[in-house]
Amino acid sequence: MSNPVKGISFFMSGLLLVLKPGVRAYALWPVLINTALFVLVTFLTIMKLEGLIDWLLSFLPSWLDFLRYILWPFMALAALIVLVLVFSMLANLIAAPFNAALAAAVERHLGGVNIQSDYTVSNIISLVMNEVRKIMYFIIWAIPLLLLFVIPGINILAPFIWLAFGAWMLCVEYADYPMGNHDLLFSEQKRLLKQKRFQSLGFGGVIAAALMIPLLNFIVMPVAVAGATKMWVEDLAK
Repeated sequence: MSNPVKGISFFMSGLLLVLKPGVRAYALWPVLINTALFVLVTFLTIMKLEGLIDWLLSFLPSWLDFLRYILWPFMALAALIVLVLVFSMLANLIAAPFNAALAAAVERHLGGVNIQSDYTVSNIISLVMNEVRKIMYFIIWAIPLLLLFVIPGINILAPFIWLAFGAWMLCVEYADYPMGNHDLLFSEQKRLLKQKRFQSLGFGGVIAAALMIPLLNFIVMPVAVAGATKMWVEDLAK
């Protein structure tokens, strides 16, 4: 069955998996990279968030001004999701080799296929290029979805559409590591995740929520990789 609660449970399992012997050593570098970039993005968010929200709300027609106070929290959340996605993709671009190694370690712990980490130059380049491919996928969809914010009437729904897209992108981002270790093409990864659409949205949604919680956000990257690997081994690979 595909349900968001199951997706959330896989992420929660990741909290324990990163502490297991044979796994926790692989989680160290993703945590360090995540922490450094999150401090930077948090600073930029504080500086720019209010201006971004005011700009988005400025596209509301004058007769809908009363909605400004209703939509403000949703616009703020949507703007935060934009920043979270950009931050997550940048962090994963840098940490791709470490995340792939972490996914392999978690799979070994769970009794899946024994995948050995490969740090050859060609493999690292392949991992980085795969991150670039995900960024391009994000841009292709993000541009038309962001335009919804400036279309009168439709822009009322835009924050909710964007939140769903953000959850989907975060699931795609982290599920790629265990599936990529098995040489699944990006199109095949998306097909498998779409078969469990609500589960995927639940998994990505809880990642987005965790990224906004102080201190927890520092360990979200390895926890999400571990949770995605458990989801792959126990559900998607079957």
